[in-house]
Amino acid sequence: MLMTTSEPAPADAGSGMNADEAAALYRLMTWLSPSFPVGAFSYSSGIEWAVEAGDITDAASLRDWLAAMLGDGSGFCDAVFLAQAHRAASAQDDSGLREIAELAAAFVPSRERQLETSTQGRAFIEIARSAWACDGLDGMVAACGGTVYPVAVGIVSAAHAVPLAPAMHAFLHAVVSNWISAGARLVPLGQTDSQRILASLEADVAATAKRALEASIDDLGSATFRADLASLRHETQYTRLFRS
Repeated sequence: MLMTTSEPAPADAGSGMNADEAAALYRLMTWLSPSFPVGAFSYSSGIEWAVEAGDITDAASLRDWLAAMLGDGSGFCDAVFLAQAHRAASAQDDSGLREIAELAAAFVPSRERQLETSTQGRAFIEIARSAWACDGLDGMVAACGGTVYPVAVGIVSAAHAVPLAPAMHAFLHAVVSNWISAGARLVPLGQTDSQRILASLEADVAATAKRALEASIDDLGSATFRADLASLRHETQYTRLFRS
């Protein structure tokens, strides 16, 4: 039987996924893996100062700090920007995409966090264009002007027709995992404690993703003042392991 191009690719009876779904999963696992070279390991999002200041001292305090950052701070805001960028790119709304990219860049609370997200965004785009080129991506990048990390993930996912919901969950998982990795090196924590924190944040990631998928630009907002202060004060620390 002939199939039209609008029909989904046939599912593999063994995997339970069709070819498009398998490709989307493969790409998300690659793009948001710690091995994808965007330099995430060199940034702590202010966690280094929080450890020095005594706000984070053990696994429990790290978990609480990250839950706040995720649900009430940069985690939620970045997730909203990813969703809005993905939708604008999918709709080929160049003017809307540029406005989202500009707002996302302006929303970053400190110079070091700006360095962190813009550097990762550029690296993500450059590597995606080199290794995972696809039609339409160059136009989306040009429409943005500049791209912070969540916007970069949103437009690359849209260009490859990766659905928004799994892209959102993969992005938040990657962000939280990197925060935990930084905290584990700074407190320090063992691998088991790190995995316990990641497991305990599963529901928080799902809840944040759901809120972000349902949110509009008007719902943006952050209430993690201590975390923002940490990102501002990090640059004056006498010794530092991380760039933010």
